Amino acid sequence: MNRKLRMGMIGGGKDAFIGAIHRIAANMDGLAELVCGALSINPEIAKESGKMLFLPAERTYLNFQEMIEKESQLPEDVRMDFVTIVTPNFAHFAPAMLALEHGFHVVIEKPITLTLGEARQLQQKVEETGLLLLLTHTYSGYPMVKQAREMIKANELGKIRKIYVEYPQGWLSTLTEREGNAGAAWRTDPKKSGKSGCMGDIGTHAAHLAEHISGLKITELCASLNIVVQGRGLDDDGSVLLRFDNGATGVLMASQVAAGEENALKIRLYGEKGGVEWAQQEPNSLVVKWLDKPAQTYRAGVNYGGLVSSYATYNARTPGGHPEGYLEAFGNLYRNFLTSLAARIDGTEPAAEATDFPSVADGVRGMAFINNVVKSNESNEKWTAYSLD
Repeated sequence: MNRKLRMGMIGGGKDAFIGAIHRIAANMDGLAELVCGALSINPEIAKESGKMLFLPAERTYLNFQEMIEKESQLPEDVRMDFVTIVTPNFAHFAPAMLALEHGFHVVIEKPITLTLGEARQLQQKVEETGLLLLLTHTYSGYPMVKQAREMIKANELGKIRKIYVEYPQGWLSTLTEREGNAGAAWRTDPKKSGKSGCMGDIGTHAAHLAEHISGLKITELCASLNIVVQGRGLDDDGSVLLRFDNGATGVLMASQVAAGEENALKIRLYGEKGGVEWAQQEPNSLVVKWLDKPAQTYRAGVNYGGLVSSYATYNARTPGGHPEGYLEAFGNLYRNFLTSLAARIDGTEPAAEATDFPSVADGVRGMAFINNVVKSNESNEKWTAYSLD
């Protein structure tokens, strides 16, 4: 590939947190450049954001329909190669479907859509077109997450028996959605977030991480969702018992009312021979606990080739001891997606490590997780009233 891939963006205008994160991640390896955008539904913000990002006025669009239609009419060596969608999830489906219909590859935030039905339609369209779709489940981009997965895949821990995954946050401990917090407002609105709040927003991250690392699929669950903060429209806390397709069981906890917590995502997986433990707030370390010998701590670093898996070193960027975190993990997802896309354009085969990023299939499973959690929460069939008799 003798050029940068051309990126369009829908949403993510000035002051939008996740839009800026995507632009940093896409630029991290010098593989892409932003060439156009429909950056806000507010025309003035869209224009101002385009100027701030040095986009040409004629490629600063006022809505996604205009952007996709006009970009598709540009010469092949000018128009965007892919579009990144960073709107709230109620506004994911229409632009993603339109982009795929016009031949553009897609990067999209999670949850992938508002409903499971929409997610399945996107999956069908991706399969029909053969286009690439990256779903930005950020935590799957960390080197030590890859190391844990590869150890389990190589049967180093034996058959997995138990999985514990938790994601506590505290930022919704008050009714902040009524205090001008735009991110809280749409995440707690059923019309914009969907059936679930906390479980849709961060519970899906936890469920994806459990499946991604273990290589297993959730087959059954028993869920309890709570609205802790009075006046809130969607769950802000919940717990789920899990069963996996190899007979393993697990527990998933997600809460956005854990006052004082930041983004304390943590996972533990236990097999016949030992277990692994990884925490997002200390991402460079993977603790490996053995049944018959002392625990070990694996560390991320490009200088550990041959000592950790190729997937771990491929997704590391610096020598051991230099902290790599959220931005780098995000950058890894983009780098893998962009490398795969460049190979597609060049008619070559990318390395297996470069094809390792969440896809539309992960998006469908995420929406199914939300549906099944809500369905289970609405049923009392699994619960027994506590009695002292």
